[in-house]
Amino acid sequence: MKSKILDAVGISAAVLCLIHCIIFPLLLVIPLGISHNPYVDLAFLLIGAGVVFRVTRQITNRWLKGLFWLSIVLISISVGTDLIFEIHIPLIYAGAAGLITAHIINFKNHKH
Repeated sequence: MKSKILDAVGISAAVLCLIHCIIFPLLLVIPLGISHNPYVDLAFLLIGAGVVFRVTRQITNRWLKGLFWLSIVLISISVGTDLIFEIHIPLIYAGAAGLITAHIINFKNHKH
């Protein structure tokens, strides 16, 4: 039961992250006086990494574990590059999509 809740939290956080990553650049075009804050991306990364750590402890499927951690690595590279070099790499989109996919597969694999 706990893993199902973690998957729901993970799916929600990854979807919010993906929406943030897609919508926010569009908002920057409109002169609202807002700017990109990479610490928001870092917050999504930390939430996602915490959930993935807890979920993958209970998973026996190696390729699903790999998909979870590969997605976190892709997001980490993108966020780290943005924090250090102020360059936005679109790996974050692939990482968020990978997390959503992995959580949905894990959620469907639970015995109800």
